[in-house]
Amino acid sequence: MTAQGTIPRPLLAFAAALLTTTTAQAIPLLDGFGGPTGYGTPDHCVAPNDDGGYSGPTGTGYPEVAIDLTPAFPTGLSFFGATYNTFYLNTNGNITFRGALGTYTPSAFPVAMQPMIAPYWADVDTRGGGQPSQNSICYHVEPNRVVVTWHNVGYFGSHNDHLNDFQLVLSTSNTCTTGGDFDVEFRYNRCEWTTGDASGGMGGRGGTPAQIGFDAGDSSHYVALPNSRTADIINVCNQTNVSGGSPGLFRFQIRGGMVGGGCTGAAMSCNVTGQMGACADGVTICAGMGTTCRQVNMPRARACNGFDNDCDGTVDEGNDLCASNQVCDRGQCVDRCQPELGCLAGRTCSDRGTCVETTCLTVTCPSGQRCADGRCIAVCDGVVCPHAQVCRAGRCVNPCDGVVCDGRDVCDGDPTSTSFGQCIPGCQCVPCAMGRTCQPDGFCSDDLCVGITCPTGTYCQAGMCLDSCATGPDTILCPAGEVCQLGQCIPGAHPIPMSDAGTSVDGSVPTGDGGADAGRDAGRPRDAGTNDVVTADRPETGTSTGTGSLAPSDRGCSCRVGARDGANRSVLGLAALGAFLGLRRRRRANPS
Repeated sequence: MTAQGTIPRPLLAFAAALLTTTTAQAIPLLDGFGGPTGYGTPDHCVAPNDDGGYSGPTGTGYPEVAIDLTPAFPTGLSFFGATYNTFYLNTNGNITFRGALGTYTPSAFPVAMQPMIAPYWADVDTRGGGQPSQNSICYHVEPNRVVVTWHNVGYFGSHNDHLNDFQLVLSTSNTCTTGGDFDVEFRYNRCEWTTGDASGGMGGRGGTPAQIGFDAGDSSHYVALPNSRTADIINVCNQTNVSGGSPGLFRFQIRGGMVGGGCTGAAMSCNVTGQMGACADGVTICAGMGTTCRQVNMPRARACNGFDNDCDGTVDEGNDLCASNQVCDRGQCVDRCQPELGCLAGRTCSDRGTCVETTCLTVTCPSGQRCADGRCIAVCDGVVCPHAQVCRAGRCVNPCDGVVCDGRDVCDGDPTSTSFGQCIPGCQCVPCAMGRTCQPDGFCSDDLCVGITCPTGTYCQAGMCLDSCATGPDTILCPAGEVCQLGQCIPGAHPIPMSDAGTSVDGSVPTGDGGADAGRDAGRPRDAGTNDVVTADRPETGTSTGTGSLAPSDRGCSCRVGARDGANRSVLGLAALGAFLGLRRRRRANPS
């Protein structure tokens, strides 16, 4: 198995992803770098040769000399696990890093001991003359960029009846990167031959055609463009891997030494075929010009966390996952209930030691389902969670809790985003949208919320601190047997829906603690900006703003939670816990 972040060899054997094909004029090459053609000064051009390379300002193509990269990349280029400060420019359509390469017939990637970048590895022969308008190979180095051009080159032996015109561009990325990261462009303006005579070709076709791509030189990792070493590679001038790009333009990103570009749809969640539980969790990676699903988790020891850690198709199985006085309930170890102490109304202490709905005592549901009202449903069916939380294993959780992202990526905590709970580039790498400001931790914040610190259990939106437990009049938050308080679902009596609030069985409206506001206020602070806190075991009534927001005068205050005399003091502990959790850096870790 290959290391994380690399691309498995079998998945890249001539990847079959479909490229965008157009009929427009192929992309022009970059110029303006000096010399008669604009592709480089004469001292940076390769003397006419066959199977040689750049050998210095007065060389003949042999022996090749290394070209210094540091004027462009002071810290070198990181490429498949090594850092390089020099490269070799080879006549046959590639650059290499450990030494010159004179091989004229392209071998199938991977090639041992030859880390290379090959915009068009084939049997180039520039002895046919016509320089500088043809058979010219030059390079240019400037801060943050290296450009290598094969301008109207012929093929072996010394044929000029068909010519190829292509270019390799290495550049510093304009997005957030780590040391040694760089971007690569292949540009193809003219494609008329694929094969030299000595590679089995005739008239520039047949035999063993050109190969395009990247090779780690470790006999394992590489990326080859589709159609490499096939007759169809001639069509590269009419194709692109860039959405909306010109024909002949290909772009790739080298991140952490690995080829991370060249495809779309990478870094997305996916399901691994044939795997169960946590082992089915995967992430898409680039494989040639397409993607494949790479397994993220391997089987691990069972744990009470709502996941199938050992990948056997059963979640939280066994009675040995928690301490002797606790039981695993929906992904958490909780104290065993005691029959003599009872449970909330409508619930009974089961033989397992958990409070369950009385109608579900004799119901056994299959894995991935739970019992509600005496019938089996999906564990998260009907569960509505507080702001910025999702239902997982039957509980409401923040999907970014415990998530560790690589590099400068951050876990997307925006519940309105399609990538909610996933790692995305921080705003130092990808600018924030209009009306949002990049914060030092990599997250984007609404301009109106910059500098505002909201109390525990609230969040800032449009400059106002809103109650995370606020919801519509007929919506109940949290799973059965839990109530939303300070933005969290905790054990407690469920609020009464507004449609039923304060209505007794006979239709009368009781007074006092069971009044008409019970469904709106029970189990959450009556107003996030006051010291009145409603506890889980004693719903209180009273007048509320009904908005779930703080007045502007309260913006920016530190967490302030109070309780009426006699209120459950556990709320203070919960507030402290909430404040602690709110300060934790959201980072990514595999479920364990």
